[in-house]
Amino acid sequence: MTEPVETVHRDSRVDDVLERLAQADFEGFPVVDDDERVVGIVTQTDLVRLFRKKDRIVWIPIGVPPFSETLTYGFDLSLDELDIGIDAAKAARKPIHEIMTTDVVTVTPDTALEEVIVLLTDEERDINRLPVVEDHRIVGIVTREDALRAVRDNS
Repeated sequence: MTEPVETVHRDSRVDDVLERLAQADFEGFPVVDDDERVVGIVTQTDLVRLFRKKDRIVWIPIGVPPFSETLTYGFDLSLDELDIGIDAAKAARKPIHEIMTTDVVTVTPDTALEEVIVLLTDEERDINRLPVVEDHRIVGIVTREDALRAVRDNS
């Protein structure tokens, strides 16, 4: 597992999370409450879905000025809507708990590698990362890449 874990608070705003994600080398954050308990998970996909509208894709670079490093997100927007900017601004101010996935699958530090691999390869759930919790608090995270490295190292 990777530790310490970068998390976002359930009350963090979408625009703040987007900014942090643009600077990160991963694609999502566990969401925690005031007691550092995992209450959700938010991914790039969740954030892109928030801005999705009807029939056109507009590619928007997201980053921090001077935009030396940006990520490009595709937002599906209807160009005949006059209030696109207003909708995007409203969405950016939402707290992350309004869009996060709340049905989070977690493991403990003692979970067997085989079980971790089963969870990370479940086609229905499409899980890329598993928060590791102990006494209801996050202590690490295991990604698909972590599991593959562990399999390689144990071979």
